[in-house]
Amino acid sequence: MTKTLPEANPPADDGVIGIPPAAGSDPHLRETPLASDWILRGNFLQVKRDRVALPDGREATREYIRHPGAAVVIPLFDDGRVLLERQYRYPLGRVVLEFPAGKLDPNESPLRCAMRELVEETGYTAREWAYAGVMHNAIAYADERIEIFFARGLIEGERQLDEGEFLDLVPVAEDELDRMACDGRVTDAKTLTGLLWLQRWRAGAWPLTWMPAREAATR
Repeated sequence: MTKTLPEANPPADDGVIGIPPAAGSDPHLRETPLASDWILRGNFLQVKRDRVALPDGREATREYIRHPGAAVVIPLFDDGRVLLERQYRYPLGRVVLEFPAGKLDPNESPLRCAMRELVEETGYTAREWAYAGVMHNAIAYADERIEIFFARGLIEGERQLDEGEFLDLVPVAEDELDRMACDGRVTDAKTLTGLLWLQRWRAGAWPLTWMPAREAATR
C-alpha cells in the first residue's frame, strides 16, 4: 500500500473563525466555532480561545495551541541500530532521549523538513526514505501533527546545528530501545510511536514504501 505524502501546511488565515469541523464529523459529537480570539502570539507557539456551539445547543470555550506541524525521522543503520539524540528539554527540566525531529518551516513539506532536520541535527543523509504516517500528540489542547518518516542507507557528514542547539547522538540497538521504553527511560511520545512503527514494520505488519533520496528531495 502506497501512502500519499503529506503536503506543506497552508499559511494561517486569521480570517477563519476557529477550527471548522472536518468533513464527515458526527453531528451528535461535533463542536461548531462561533468566535475566536488570540491569547498569545509568540515566536514559536500561538494560543487561541474559541467560543463553540455544543451538540446540545449550549456554548463552551476551547483554548488550544496552533502549531505549524513537525516531522520525526527514524534513522536506520545498516547493522540494525537506530540513531537517537539526547537533548535537554526545558519544560521537563531534564535530558530526553528521542528520535531526530523538528517543526516545519513556512510552506515546507514534511518530507523536506525531515530531510533537513536529519542532516542539521545529526550530519547524516540517507539513500532511501519512507513515509509511515501521522500522529497527533496533544489532541486535547493543540492542533499539532507529527509526520513520521524512516531513513536508511545513512551516510555520515557534518552537523549543522542551529545557534543555541546542543545535543548528543546515540546509536541504539532496537532491543535496547525496547527495554528503555519498557522501563521508563524513554518517555517521548514521538519516539515511542516511532518504535512501535519500527517493530510492526520489522514484523511485516505495517509496510513501508521506500523512495531514493533523489526522488524524495523533489517531494
